[in-house]
Amino acid sequence: MNHNAAFTRLLEEGMQLYGTNYGSSRSGNFTLPVYEQTEKALAERLHAEATLTISSGFMAAQLVIRFYEGTGTFMYAPDSHPALLRTKQDYYTGSFENWATQLPEKIAAVADDRIILVCNSIDPLKAAYHDFSWIDQLPGNKSILLIVDDSHGLGITGKNGEGIYAGIKDRAPIDSIVVSSLGKAMGIPGGIILSNRHTINQLRTSPYFTAASPIAPAYLYACLQGEAIYEQERKQLRENIIYFQGGLQQVSGFRHIENYPVIYCMRNELAGFLLEQNILISSFAYPTPADGIITRIVLNSHHRKEDMDTLLRFLKDQ
Repeated sequence: MNHNAAFTRLLEEGMQLYGTNYGSSRSGNFTLPVYEQTEKALAERLHAEATLTISSGFMAAQLVIRFYEGTGTFMYAPDSHPALLRTKQDYYTGSFENWATQLPEKIAAVADDRIILVCNSIDPLKAAYHDFSWIDQLPGNKSILLIVDDSHGLGITGKNGEGIYAGIKDRAPIDSIVVSSLGKAMGIPGGIILSNRHTINQLRTSPYFTAASPIAPAYLYACLQGEAIYEQERKQLRENIIYFQGGLQQVSGFRHIENYPVIYCMRNELAGFLLEQNILISSFAYPTPADGIITRIVLNSHHRKEDMDTLLRFLKDQ
């Protein structure tokens, strides 16, 4: 989206209407209608009862986590995004599948009647989808809230880029909240929360919402008016994914999943080799400088076939 000329024109139109920023609280006695208009439109597009836009994906996650902090027992999945953490002690690595399998037993062993589960919707670093069928095995005798970060799925996964929420919102016996950045597939410097209307109305009372400036309204105007542009870009991205993954079939050392633009590279030294060929791929230590390096190829909708062919040629030579 960052280089789409039609989207840029919508953004320019939005700046003419609303200026470059809106620095006031949305809880004041005056706010711009474009916020609620866009939230209503996004709720329809993403199959949610209600949404709330926030200044960043990190802020969206922290708003939700801090709102429920102290209201029940938190159980974090391994490798949960740092935005979801209360303290650094919440972060650990491991198998998502093992965590999900052990949940019924762990929940039963907790005296607390309120359980808050926290996880990512997808592993974007090592290119792996998470299966959420385990929700059906959770005990029904406790109040369970599931908080999912869908920053790396929203706008890409699902039939029309709606992400994970439509697949988990009605699964008994849980309540669910999805938080996400809008700055990845959506091209909007901000974040979003998806849930039922009652929950969203509760979250609006948080000081993380009332005391924070919102997303610049021009971006929401572009988002509101640009639905057809998103569809076009998503279609092109999926064509690129199919083309590139097809070319990788005879190349070892990579892991990828269907209809997802991230290809995990098992050899970190590949990044240095490709850089010598004037090709830059993602390769850095994550989530802290002390952690291991994660190397990935990330496709976007503006990559041309000749770009992908050039990269594939070098990969096949390695």
